[in-house]
Amino acid sequence: MLSNVVAIVLEDIHPFELGVACEVFGLNRSEEGLPVYEFALAGDRPGPMRSHAGFTVDVPYGPERIAEADLVIATATGLRDRYPEELCEALRAACRRGAHVLSICSGSFLLGAAGLLDGRRSTTHWKYVDEMARRFPLTTVEPDVLYVDDDPVITSAGTAAGIDACLHLVRKVQGAEVARGIARRMVVAPHREGGQAQFINRPLPEADGESLGGVLEWMRRNLAEETTVERLAALAHMSPRTFARRFQQETGTTPHRWLTGQRLLHAQRLLESTDEPIDAVAARCGFGNAATLRHHFGQRLGTTPQAYRRAFAGV
Repeated sequence: MLSNVVAIVLEDIHPFELGVACEVFGLNRSEEGLPVYEFALAGDRPGPMRSHAGFTVDVPYGPERIAEADLVIATATGLRDRYPEELCEALRAACRRGAHVLSICSGSFLLGAAGLLDGRRSTTHWKYVDEMARRFPLTTVEPDVLYVDDDPVITSAGTAAGIDACLHLVRKVQGAEVARGIARRMVVAPHREGGQAQFINRPLPEADGESLGGVLEWMRRNLAEETTVERLAALAHMSPRTFARRFQQETGTTPHRWLTGQRLLHAQRLLESTDEPIDAVAARCGFGNAATLRHHFGQRLGTTPQAYRRAFAGV
């Protein structure tokens, strides 16, 4: 269930990260057939909170509001030595009763202080990953990803990766069509492959070829085609080795993993909107047969095509 959402606001809140939560869950998009969430701001106390940019945000609720939420979002406030214990206990209680908990950027440190990362995989902004591993040695920090879903806790990397994490949760709970609808209104990609490693400062690649935008679009239009790196490299007028390197630099992932992700998104759309047999869906998406589709669904989405269709057909 995903209907009651609380975003946590503390002093020195970072406006963009708070804005991500507000944009995804705080707008009424019912005229487009999208869900309406009951959205609220809560802090360690009600009242005005100073933002990192200097203006204040009026926060109407204290930690008690978290008890009503089925999603709690810890937005970024930078790093601090201590976090309010009453807020930490409210987060632990939310997690115990099965609510989703999601952090954006340095909001992961609040989840760590509450003990919610112990024994779980997690991530944060690449700038803070070493500090997070030092402070919370019981979590396994994954530094090169946009987000980590260790149900029911989702942690995301810096700033815009919070959009990816929020849309991932919407897609997981409410289906790919809802996530696409929200993403379309936000004018963002409904799903990005790759990780934050591509955003870490490093020497620029040599200009040994053109951008891969055209090749990526060809791949999206031809998901059912049997595709090899050699064929894609030829389309890009590169050697296979140069193409594979450039693809990693531009997308943060491999051609095979990127293509698999696009095929799964297409399969989700077909399962939601058609009654085609699973074998037919698998063939249209380039997986060949239902067994291969089931394998990738299980690996990436933790469910089966049949179970996904039962949950989201007609949503």
